[in-house]
Amino acid sequence: MRIFRLIYIIFIALRFGLDEFILSHTKLKPLQYVLNTLLFWRNKQIPRGERLRLALESLGPIFVKFGQMLSTRRDLIAPDIADELTKLQDQVPPFAFTEVERVITNAFEQPLSALFLDFDEV
Repeated sequence: MRIFRLIYIIFIALRFGLDEFILSHTKLKPLQYVLNTLLFWRNKQIPRGERLRLALESLGPIFVKFGQMLSTRRDLIAPDIADELTKLQDQVPPFAFTEVERVITNAFEQPLSALFLDFDEV
């Protein structure tokens, strides 16, 4: 099951052109050219910060939380990326309660009723 999640994460990273963060190193440039040729259909005209934010939103709540934490560390990331990731603080589209329930149930391997006395779905 985890291998499918890894494949999905790689797919999302390639879909949003996040490979440029990893493959921008000079020794990996040939691989970047190959990937750009094979994945010609993706839109890399969108600014890199926005592509990163959209990818994190697509990957789910854990990745959104990671983006929120990263947005507060302007000493670690470029200003354009930090500005875009700050949108994850209060402009994240809502996701279904079923997704919340699934994540919590998988993480703790118990149903919500066993973990909480009351859990509001709002």
